[in-house]
Amino acid sequence: MTNFTRRAALFAAGGVAGWGLSRWLGSDLPVYDGTDRTFAPTSDTIMNDASGLSPTPINKHLVLTEDAGDRLITVLRNELAEATAAGRPVNVGAARHSMGGQAIPRDGTAITFDNGALQIDSAAKTYRAHAGARWSQVIAALDPAGWSPKVMQSNHDFGVAATYSVNAHGWPVPFGPMGSTVRSLRMLLPTGELVTCSPTENTDLFNLGMGGYGLIGIIVDMDVEMVPNTRLSPSFEVMEAKGFAAAFQSAIDDPAVTMAYGRLNVERDTFFEKALLITYREADDQTELPPATGSGWMSHAASRLYRAQLGSEAFKSFRWWNETTLGPALGGGDATRNSLINEPVVTLDDRNPDRTDILHEYFVGFDAFDDLLTACREVIPASYQEFLNVTLRYVAQDDQAVLSFASEPRIAAVMSFSQEMTQRAEADMARMTQALIDRIVEIGGAYYLPYRPHARLDQLTSAYARAPEFAQAKRQLDPRLVLRNNLWDSYLGQL
Repeated sequence: MTNFTRRAALFAAGGVAGWGLSRWLGSDLPVYDGTDRTFAPTSDTIMNDASGLSPTPINKHLVLTEDAGDRLITVLRNELAEATAAGRPVNVGAARHSMGGQAIPRDGTAITFDNGALQIDSAAKTYRAHAGARWSQVIAALDPAGWSPKVMQSNHDFGVAATYSVNAHGWPVPFGPMGSTVRSLRMLLPTGELVTCSPTENTDLFNLGMGGYGLIGIIVDMDVEMVPNTRLSPSFEVMEAKGFAAAFQSAIDDPAVTMAYGRLNVERDTFFEKALLITYREADDQTELPPATGSGWMSHAASRLYRAQLGSEAFKSFRWWNETTLGPALGGGDATRNSLINEPVVTLDDRNPDRTDILHEYFVGFDAFDDLLTACREVIPASYQEFLNVTLRYVAQDDQAVLSFASEPRIAAVMSFSQEMTQRAEADMARMTQALIDRIVEIGGAYYLPYRPHARLDQLTSAYARAPEFAQAKRQLDPRLVLRNNLWDSYLGQL
């Protein structure tokens, strides 16, 4: 199967479309400063995130490339001590893909890890990665050796430790968040003490750090599980949306299915009435696997179609036909596991300074999926936000993370909106977000924390019952509150 058809299959099915962004760390584009169509440039003392809506003053920004050894630990200890003495916060990040300042320390020291060092232990089926390693670097190292990440985020730009820190998940099944595949890690506590954490050693710290958004400690390196890279064959099934949960559960229960996700149609008149289920099983031929590929021209062509949906119901209908009919016909061939996940988020970047892509994500049990559809049909089309995409994924029950969003096996609905960078749009997005969260919480679900800070505090505590416990543990570990970000300043620090 050629690069053309492999990429056609992936993008026609929308496997990563929900993660398209129009802002990127390091971009020279202007950023929103909170006023109507008025923008302010970034600078050495202003840091933003993927939304472009979070310009935040910082004291300094350090990029560290040291190996995960004594020199790096010494640098980090010095920065922690200096910040503690000055009363400034510290935060460590990688891509800063979050959308509400969750990886930015206001008036503090921002540290970016930039080191892709990685060692493979084939006997243990693990790899040891520097905390700053990006998934693209992980795939590049594992692929020639015949291995693949067991679970990773849907795109390869983001940091391995960052994925654990936000408790992100992917679309390999039947797994939970990526943190469930971490065997152990080394973490520097706010006091400067270096500790090893795992599900069996310093378990409380491990469970706090998993989905702890860097508020518990600074991860230095981690041992993560891997699986063999294999050639996979896709299947596509179109159905009524009300039948998706049952079909998805059947796919998850099938041991032959190694990857699975779904899509819903987004035209306003028939919003969320149709569903597409994509599943991958191992192909019969597992010989001579080709190297993991990157984006082909079809990926970029698909991104133009994705953007053409803006303000056009006709293009939304056309894209759905393309994903459910034309795409599977053209690109329904085999692809390796690594090729399917080896995709940068920037592929779908529209570079429009007047708009930004905003993500939402909601988690509900399989029995509550129809209620999710009803809530979305009643709330989203009533807004004037441009809804572009939704990807449905599976998340196994997560009993490890204190801030777990999966108290049971759940369907995750990853939603992508294109938002004007105006006060009007921001107010409408906040109103719609709060309405959605209310409805999702009512049916026993949860929302994801790394996106725009529009939720009310009571909504956070309703979705995350152990949030007060997390805040109490944080204060005990870090009484000077050295490790901080906007998630703490605006939410958890109020508990």
